[in-house]
Amino acid sequence: MNLLIRLLVSTIIVFALAYFLPGVHVADMSTALLVAVVLGLLNTFLKPILVILTIPVTILTLGLFLLVINAFIIMLCAYFIREFTVDGFITALIFSVLMSISQSVLNGLFVSEK
Repeated sequence: MNLLIRLLVSTIIVFALAYFLPGVHVADMSTALLVAVVLGLLNTFLKPILVILTIPVTILTLGLFLLVINAFIIMLCAYFIREFTVDGFITALIFSVLMSISQSVLNGLFVSEK
């Protein structure tokens, strides 16, 4: 049940950020759902590999390079999904930061820790 709630929260966040953030475009709510699923899959399978490969750079930048990895994941998701577009790297970076903050807040409100 928590997985469905997290997926719904992510879908709503993607749709809302695409509405308010210039440079991020989502065709409709079903596309936002697809983006949430693909982002979840990329974060589950690809992100750990990227984090391990970039440990030296991440240590040198005191963890700030993880923001670059998140932006890369967003741009990769936009590459895979035609109806989801991100205009540039800075926009993907802002989108990923806002999405992370929003997910932390909303998952804390709606998802139980059982």
